[in-house]
Amino acid sequence: MSVSGLKAELRLLESIFGKEHERFRIISWRLDELHCVFIQSTGGALTIHCNITESYPSSAPIWFVESDDPNLTSVLERLEDIKKSNTLLLQQLKRLICDLCRLYNLPQHPDVEMLDQPLPTGQNGTTEEVTSEEEEEEDMGEDIEDLDHYDMKEEEPVDGKKSEDEGIEKENLAILEKIRKNQRQDHLNGAVSGSVQASDRLMKELRDIYRSQSYKTGIYSVELVNDSLYEWHVKLLK
Repeated sequence: MSVSGLKAELRLLESIFGKEHERFRIISWRLDELHCVFIQSTGGALTIHCNITESYPSSAPIWFVESDDPNLTSVLERLEDIKKSNTLLLQQLKRLICDLCRLYNLPQHPDVEMLDQPLPTGQNGTTEEVTSEEEEEEDMGEDIEDLDHYDMKEEEPVDGKKSEDEGIEKENLAILEKIRKNQRQDHLNGAVSGSVQASDRLMKELRDIYRSQSYKTGIYSVELVNDSLYEWHVKLLK
């Protein structure tokens, strides 16, 4: 997905669930993260964070909450059931709000149905009507520069898009998948190592290594210490 497509999703979310919404509020957003709160019947607020990787929507957003409640962990884990969608963020958020309403015995809020609407095309300036203070004051300069690893190509259908893992051996794909699962679990446990941007770039470098002919022909080897993305052992073999 292009950056503009991701922005359209985030802006739609903010337009529906603003900072004064009675049930769910988008507090702030950037291209790589979302900060929101769920308002409980007691007036308490459940803080929710979402990290968005560079390979979105091929890789699902990573959600975590500021709570040790195992019921909430189960709610977040069920979001993994939603995997393929051009508006994956919207669909996961719809599921999240509905599941939280059930968990806290609250009626389903009708505004969640608005998350099924098509994204604005921008032909009439629609996508530009709703802005974010964070984007206008900070993200337009800082985020676009810092997140230059985002794919700026035109948006392509998810099913027809060339796989980012093409050309990688099965055993190495298994390593990449294990790293992804470990990262997701670390986020759920609140034990995150490094920033989302750093992890994304290291994953990209590792995929490039696994695709390279030098690696495949055994000129050198790469070993991840304890499956950590941040500690590599590189050996020159030839």
